[in-house]
This record gives sequence, structure tokens and C-alpha cells, in this order.
Amino acid sequence: MSAGSPLYDLERIMSVLPHRPPFLFVDEVTRLDPGVSITARRTLRPEEPHFAGHFPGRPVMPGVLVTEALAQTCGLLMGLGAEPADQTAIYFLAADNVKYTSPAGPGETLTLIAEKEAGHGVFLRFRVEALTRRKRIAAGSLTLARVEGPR
Repeated sequence: MSAGSPLYDLERIMSVLPHRPPFLFVDEVTRLDPGVSITARRTLRPEEPHFAGHFPGRPVMPGVLVTEALAQTCGLLMGLGAEPADQTAIYFLAADNVKYTSPAGPGETLTLIAEKEAGHGVFLRFRVEALTRRKRIAAGSLTLARVEGPR
């Protein structure tokens, strides 16, 4: 599928992720190779609460929230395309060597990319990157874990 047109919309995303606004940081999925890689997008809106205090006069999306958007993208990679019986809760465990190279602010669109690197038992490792206007703003590795029970 093209990276330009939405493959999955917000309604489908919310059927997979337990997150809800204001803590849902993925708007749409534009590309998916189930269990392998995903590309998603998030439009940064000026009214988002973190922009009011981070930082007044020059609003910037906090790096920790960029990382959370990437972790949610990883969760979507594992949840989209999975059979309902195979869907388990997936929790974010660790960020390794995540580097933030440029800020993102209101009006920009984050492109969120995740590729599964490895899976060992319940642990899943992903290579991730976030871009705005094709410029990398963050990259690193995230570890998530599958947990039995309701998500």
C-alpha cells in the first residue's frame, strides 16, 4: 500500500490500542506489512495540552511523547492483522539509544515507522524512527512485551 493514503483510520486504531485521547498519539496507518513493519502518522494539533507548557512561546512535542507515539505504532504493528484470539495486551518496557535530533511542533505531521527486529518469548524488539517533512527527529530501539489477559 502507498505511504500516502490511510490504510487504517482512527476507529480501527482504537479497536486495537487501549489508548484514548488525549493519550492516543497515532491518527492513521498508511503502510503495513503484518508482523514486519508499519508506517503511521500523527498530526500535531495546536490545542494539544502538552503544547501549552512545553514550551510557552515555542511549543515543542516532548520527546517522551514522541517515544510513546512510536511505542503505540509498535503495538499497532503487532495488533493489526492479528486474529482476535491472538490479540494480547502489549506493554512498553524500554527505550534503547533513542536519540532526538530535531523538535516537532504544532501543525507538523509525524511519520512514525517501526520494524520488528526480534522476538524472544513475550519480548518484542523494534527499530523505530519519527520524521517530520522527511527529516528524522528521533530514532532508536524499543522493547515491548505481550501480557496475557484483557488489553
